[in-house]
Amino acid sequence: MAGHSQFKNIMHRKGKQDKVRSKLFGKLAREITVAAKLGMPDPAFNPRLRLAVLAARAENMPKDNIERAIKKASGADQENYDEIRYEGYAPGGVAVIVETLTDNTNRTAGEVRSIFTKAGGNLATTGAVSFMFDHVGVVEYDAAKASPDDMLEAAIEAGAEDVVSDDSGHQVITKTDTLHEVTKALEAKFGEPRKTGMVWKPQNTVAVDDEAGEKILKLMDALDDNDDVQNVYANFEVSDALVQKMSA
Repeated sequence: MAGHSQFKNIMHRKGKQDKVRSKLFGKLAREITVAAKLGMPDPAFNPRLRLAVLAARAENMPKDNIERAIKKASGADQENYDEIRYEGYAPGGVAVIVETLTDNTNRTAGEVRSIFTKAGGNLATTGAVSFMFDHVGVVEYDAAKASPDDMLEAAIEAGAEDVVSDDSGHQVITKTDTLHEVTKALEAKFGEPRKTGMVWKPQNTVAVDDEAGEKILKLMDALDDNDDVQNVYANFEVSDALVQKMSA
């Protein structure tokens, strides 16, 4: 019976991972479609589309899915999406930013508000917490791609603002309007990055205990699980043990 239970647990986790992956591909495809619609359908001449395609490749999204998402932008059944940013507070006063792409703003607003409320947080007005974050570009490489000194030198030469290197890899920080150029320069030297895009980087983080941290992580998971939500950011720190527990 023990073996059977373990197998069921493994199958449950695999099923959950497959569901998460499918949802991620859906979000990536939506960004690709929006980017292709706003500019040319060729990544070489559309910086936002190129970054979206790079992000999809980094997550091993199939080439056919990427091409289908680009073609959808010019199809007869194309959908119109609005980019809406929501801001609010999680339990403990932690600031949260939620980026969405939606074809129904009323539905998305109601769902996001409900998620905050159920988690013990509250939705605020736009601008209420974003001043506590910096909107920056980020290009990430595995640690094996270059030494910290070589990455720093190449990044600064490409026009980046800063580089943070540790055992997990290199994180190159850029201004949002230079992300495309910096990514191209680094790609020519080190190959495709493992991740690239624009993020909201907290200026300072708030340390919270495990009880509050668990509530905040559940809130972020619930937001991320929403089909209209593209990205979620928060300015808090929790213990590694809690993160491992919640991701198990």
